[in-house]
Amino acid sequence: MSKSIAVAVAATFLFSPALAQESNDFGPLVTAEELAGLLRTTEPLVLDIRGDAYADGHVEGAVSAPYGLFRGPAENPGQLPTEDQLTEVLQGLGVTADRPVVIAHQGSDETDFGAAARVYWTLKSSGVSNLAILNGGVGAWTAGGNALSTEAVEPESSAITVSFSDQWLATEADVLQVVEGETQATLVDARPESFWAGDDAHPAAARPGTLPQSEYFTHSNWFSDDPTLIDAEAALALAEEGGFSEDETLISFCNTGHWAATNWFALSELAGLDDVKLYPESMVGWSQAGLPMENTPGMFRNLLNQITGAL
Repeated sequence: MSKSIAVAVAATFLFSPALAQESNDFGPLVTAEELAGLLRTTEPLVLDIRGDAYADGHVEGAVSAPYGLFRGPAENPGQLPTEDQLTEVLQGLGVTADRPVVIAHQGSDETDFGAAARVYWTLKSSGVSNLAILNGGVGAWTAGGNALSTEAVEPESSAITVSFSDQWLATEADVLQVVEGETQATLVDARPESFWAGDDAHPAAARPGTLPQSEYFTHSNWFSDDPTLIDAEAALALAEEGGFSEDETLISFCNTGHWAATNWFALSELAGLDDVKLYPESMVGWSQAGLPMENTPGMFRNLLNQITGAL
């Protein structure tokens, strides 16, 4: 039975991010107005993950940190960089373990948020303690009447050394143990239903389908009427409507650990569930490894899907 929810329900409680993430002095989301205030007081490190768009205008003082720095190669983009690679990246960006970091994405649609959530998950797992995502991204920043700067910022290198935590990580071996019944966890597919059902597939996936025993909870469920703003106040109510609770381990996956990062962020950082993990390589890595799958179409249906998908 699917856990997808078509319409976001309204929360009936007062949401406090501090309850969801006690170790975080701010966040896990900040509005454009809040960020403007933070820039005047705490001087957070703003990481702009948009790549080339940085040169066209960014939050003043932001450092360019393209999303690709936190991802794997084109043939397996969800692959987690090594600790040495992450250490080099974070040192070059001037990231330290204790300086507040705000992640700025474009804020163009629901899918765009996944990039910010994936970077957030990577930084948190790398030992960065104070983190937030600019809700609505650079789009919300400019919509709030805030100016953009075209002056590139050269960060001062840091001495951070990454020792990647497995607290929020599910490896291929971990997922296989769940599939084979050796450990208990709920496998949550963050993709649209068509991917879960095997009708669509990522171009780098070896075949369509999903993880055995998985249920889908589409990443777009977390957004309000504005698809660029994640609905923090509704997160706990949505988690409860989806049947998710503190009594289970949740493993979020998608195609490449992008949409899945949104589910992880909402369940872990907003709804405050303790045992939520992200499987970064997700279905691209899993299918390429030839591991068991469900909802994989037969030859005729797969060919038909490819033909209709090309029309």
